[in-house]
Amino acid sequence: METSVNKNVYKVKKDSAFDRLDPSELVFKIISYTFVIVFAILCLYPLVYCLSGAISGAEAVENGDIILWPVDVQFDAFAAVVSNRTFWIAYCSTIFITLYGTIYAMILSVLGGYALSRKNMFGNKFFNFLLIFTMWFTAGTIPMYLNYADTRDFFTSIGIADQKWTVVIAMGMAAFNIILLRNAFESVPKEINEAAIVDGANDFQIMSKIAVPMSKATIATVALFYGISRWNGYFWASRIVQNSNDQPLQVYIQSWIAVYTDPDRVPVSYDTYSEMSIVYSMIIAAIIPILIIYPFIQKYFAAGVNMGGVKE
Repeated sequence: METSVNKNVYKVKKDSAFDRLDPSELVFKIISYTFVIVFAILCLYPLVYCLSGAISGAEAVENGDIILWPVDVQFDAFAAVVSNRTFWIAYCSTIFITLYGTIYAMILSVLGGYALSRKNMFGNKFFNFLLIFTMWFTAGTIPMYLNYADTRDFFTSIGIADQKWTVVIAMGMAAFNIILLRNAFESVPKEINEAAIVDGANDFQIMSKIAVPMSKATIATVALFYGISRWNGYFWASRIVQNSNDQPLQVYIQSWIAVYTDPDRVPVSYDTYSEMSIVYSMIIAAIIPILIIYPFIQKYFAAGVNMGGVKE
């Protein structure tokens, strides 16, 4: 008897939920869900295609027979990438740039965001305007290149030949990320800051023990932004880094693509895999760390953007 009543109650609740939807809302949900599903498929397809191209046979890749699933499965291309010493040197360079570049940018961004969030700071409005001004009007490609090149020459002049540090230092921080952190620090209740000041805390203690712990979601989101930009960085790294041993992974992969897509080049034939299968294998190997790390940070993403993007 009780089970029957519970089923009837659940049915009433279910029916009432559907009844509350207007026809326009129902149409909107159908269109939005369809759009999200199609967009997810479009984002996932290149990854699936690269994986299929990496493990497909030479004839299938060269003839364009791969649409979705692999043909004539082999793993020799992955084995060739794993045994490529230069590939792992570039991989380590990318890890170096991503790790130290993210730490360096986060230190500057947290300090800058906290300083700009203090209303009593001298010239607060002026410095906030300068920060936003850089988002409206950028210096341009040539001034940025000259700045990066001068940074590289300066490190060389003081005896630092490792050009990976040039990418780490020269890339610096992004104004948008500083604004996210500034808004997150401003959302911390001022009563907490005032209580800390009464207890004798200075600005550094308030930042490190109150503002930063209460803005973990935004900090994790900004760190994700910096990490992905450093990991996928190609253009400026290709222009700044002249030493082949310091080139990051994306530059190394692009060099292989340029060689294999050269129309005047005579292609090299392998027994079981195509030349492009090596490139596909490198791309898959380059994506793996992001696929591993991203799910752990994703839970902070929506909360971090909402906290840092809305100013009360």
